[in-house]
Amino acid sequence: MGGTVTVTDGKVTAAAVLPVVMRGRLAVVAVLASLVVLLLGVRYAGDTGPGRTDARIGEAAYGVGAPWWHLAHATDFLGDPGGALLLLTAGVVGCLKARRTRAAVLLLVGPGLAVGVTRLLKPLAARTINGDDNLAFPSGHTAFLTAFALALALLAAGRSGLGPTSGTVLALAAASAAGALMGWAQVATGAHYPTDTVGGCCTALAVVPAVAWAVDRLADARHPHKG
Repeated sequence: MGGTVTVTDGKVTAAAVLPVVMRGRLAVVAVLASLVVLLLGVRYAGDTGPGRTDARIGEAAYGVGAPWWHLAHATDFLGDPGGALLLLTAGVVGCLKARRTRAAVLLLVGPGLAVGVTRLLKPLAARTINGDDNLAFPSGHTAFLTAFALALALLAAGRSGLGPTSGTVLALAAASAAGALMGWAQVATGAHYPTDTVGGCCTALAVVPAVAWAVDRLADARHPHKG
């Protein structure tokens, strides 16, 4: 049954958003991702320019021509308020039509909290790009799209009843693909350094599993059913 049900002390509730079989592995991923964010934040704290790795990657990605420039801007739009609202609305409406309230909550809270965490971390890291007023680390755009893709992957893994390995691979593949796409767009448009986008991606990997676990725990406590 994978992530379709939660069974705890004889209580059974349907439609868990964090598959039980994946909890341990995603907990490890979340801890490791948090460490990456911490280490990068300390390493680049107060910087006003790219590091050596940033410069090498940025040189290859920045200033791409058409049609890649248009693709980069279209991808960037998905992390703007308007684009994010479109994605979230489509996802939540789909979940509500399928009568998966927990899934709708995860799709709203997971990406939203991931972006919120990046906003809290930016003044702490105090890394800037394109002027002293533009805080760079970690990337909120990258955190949003990574979190959204990871939440969708968790829902798909649970619905399909995937095992711990295949479910975790799906979740990480979806998150990595979304993070890489938005990360490339941010570097190509000059909005972020590459390491900013890594920090954003890892922020999502740390936040979303915790949000999914909390959603299940709260829902189970509120609506317990005897098995």
